[in-house]
Amino acid sequence: MEEQFILRVPPSVAEQIDRLLSENASSEDTGLDLTFSEDGRSGTFVIGNERFPASLLDLPCIMESYKTYDDNVLIKTADIGQMIMVREEGDPAPDAAEYRHGLTPPMRDARRRRFRREPDLNPELVRRVEKDLQNIMAGGTAENIDVGVAEQEEDAARASNKKAAAPKPATKPHVPPEPERSDSDESDDSL
Repeated sequence: MEEQFILRVPPSVAEQIDRLLSENASSEDTGLDLTFSEDGRSGTFVIGNERFPASLLDLPCIMESYKTYDDNVLIKTADIGQMIMVREEGDPAPDAAEYRHGLTPPMRDARRRRFRREPDLNPELVRRVEKDLQNIMAGGTAENIDVGVAEQEEDAARASNKKAAAPKPATKPHVPPEPERSDSDESDDSL
């Protein structure tokens, strides 16, 4: 795969880059340069004789880029997780190393709106559970477990399952008895 990044520039710089790419300008004063300081997150973008501050930011989610040779089949070329943001001279630098928004309007403030917060876990509880899991995987038993409580919960669960699973005896529907009829009632056709 290729290595790629997103280059976000102000509109005035975008016009200069577009002119530079569309013209086959071979003059030395219309070059592009991007240098970073030792921290690897801030740097300078140079186009022609103008210098602009730049920052390397992590995107809130991974973007995939594709290319095509025949306008039918897309081939994935890279996963893009970073963006170089070029700013005007007076614009403030970003506060964090992660960019808050995505690249498109629906991804505005994506980190807060679309992703879950990390849970607040007690570090001591995490260490204790990790130690118990390592003991179990090594063939031992877990410490810090109250066996009596677990057995009581199992017994209660079994008892409730038996009550729910026990079939009720089937009852026959009540049918009232027919009144007794005499033979004379059936054969009375004398009228």
